[in-house]
Amino acid sequence: MINETAAKAQEELGKPVTNLGQGFFSYNPPDFALEAVNHSLTKPQYNQYASARGNPNLLKSLAEMYTTEYGRPVDVSEVQVTTGANEGMFSVFFGFLTPGDEVVVFEPFFDQYIPNVEMTGAKLKYVGIKFPEKFDSENVTGDDWQIDWDGLEKAITPKTKIIVINTPHNPIGKVFNEEELHRIGQLAIKNNLILLSDEVYENLYYLPKFPRPAALASLPELADRTLTVGSAGKSFAATGWRVGWIQGPSELLKYVASAHTRICFSTPAPLQQAVSEALTQAAANNYFELTRKQYEHKYKIFEKVFEELGLPYTTAQGGYFLLVNFKKLKIPDDYVYPEEILSRGTNDYKLVYWLIKEIGVVGIPPTEFLVPEHRKNNPLENSVRFAVCKDDSLLEEAVIRLRKLKEYL
Repeated sequence: MINETAAKAQEELGKPVTNLGQGFFSYNPPDFALEAVNHSLTKPQYNQYASARGNPNLLKSLAEMYTTEYGRPVDVSEVQVTTGANEGMFSVFFGFLTPGDEVVVFEPFFDQYIPNVEMTGAKLKYVGIKFPEKFDSENVTGDDWQIDWDGLEKAITPKTKIIVINTPHNPIGKVFNEEELHRIGQLAIKNNLILLSDEVYENLYYLPKFPRPAALASLPELADRTLTVGSAGKSFAATGWRVGWIQGPSELLKYVASAHTRICFSTPAPLQQAVSEALTQAAANNYFELTRKQYEHKYKIFEKVFEELGLPYTTAQGGYFLLVNFKKLKIPDDYVYPEEILSRGTNDYKLVYWLIKEIGVVGIPPTEFLVPEHRKNNPLENSVRFAVCKDDSLLEEAVIRLRKLKEYL
């Protein structure tokens, strides 16, 4: 619906709208990654089926990467390559869940988790990440978005099998801190649960360090039950490559591998090899640290307009999204919305529609990251999520357009 509105607005305006909606990149992967693809395509062995476990070169590269990240040895038997991170999580759910099992998910959540779990016949239990009251009037950070700990403990039952976390978090931009991970980990251990940690934005964090449940010094035994999700698409601005992976204990990964083999057998071979070569190059040329600096610059470009307007936002600790609170915005009461927008029943859809049509900037309504029964009258109704994984020129264009909001404050 949002994409259709943007396309129609673009046609009516006679010029492109600035699309900061979906989290796809407006630019190419780095040259060394593209060169790795070209190189891989010239080799006969990389144009045939890859092993269901994954290209041995990529498994080795990933094992080396996690050995460095965790500060402890990680073997190739502890990595499974998947056709994107989403298929990796799908394989985890199908590898471990049966009808009647339960999965705990923090809300707001990435929407793909829900159908992936439901297709196994398992049920979801939702635990809130609480909207900070002060966010209506001032900037906040991920630490201000706090877990409903009482709700988490009550959500766990004898039927619970998996807790899912997403860090850095989409759409909030929160990085779960060590204290939070420790507390979640203790519950996972106490109740014999798997912790599925979606870390697809693992290389995009803007804190001194990125805490990981599989490398938690205060609770090292948590690694024995943690499955970590990674993504080449997010790491190399190549979401269309569909190369992801799951890292975890080999005793758990064998069930993931079994499900993955049935779902798609193997992941595109030339792109697996390209990712292996790109990871080697990235370690040598400091690519990920330089990329983080580039993103910090992108955030500075984009955030300045909200500073000018006095509209609060959540300072991103990781990822490439910015969640902005528009509660102060005064859209004319007589503004006319189409029925498909009104039928959504939430203010953020009207807000996003108005921004597209009147300002020419596309965002995403964050109530889409909530279950339907939690959307109406949720404080997220006044917010919009924007993606900054765009060329600087597009972000600067968005800033110019958004300055028009001064007339409506």
